[in-house]
Amino acid sequence: MLLHLGNGVSVPKKNVIAIFDIERSSTSRITREYLSLAGKSGWVIYCSDDMPKSFVVALDEELSERVYISPLSPAVLRDRMKAQL
Repeated sequence: MLLHLGNGVSVPKKNVIAIFDIERSSTSRITREYLSLAGKSGWVIYCSDDMPKSFVVALDEELSERVYISPLSPAVLRDRMKAQL
């Protein structure tokens, strides 16, 4: 089963590690440092040019960590995760 993150980008549901609200979590220094490191390391994948509402930490096909920046709210993504169970 796949989790659609927006603009045609999907990840296997089993590879999703966490879903975060980008506005609330980016107030934390540790989260900002993590997102900065992810960007510098090339781990970040933007799902859309729209305003980001969430970021999803997941594993790609090679089981490498990726951070997907999504225009969908964390609540929508969580509902999609539950619907696919």
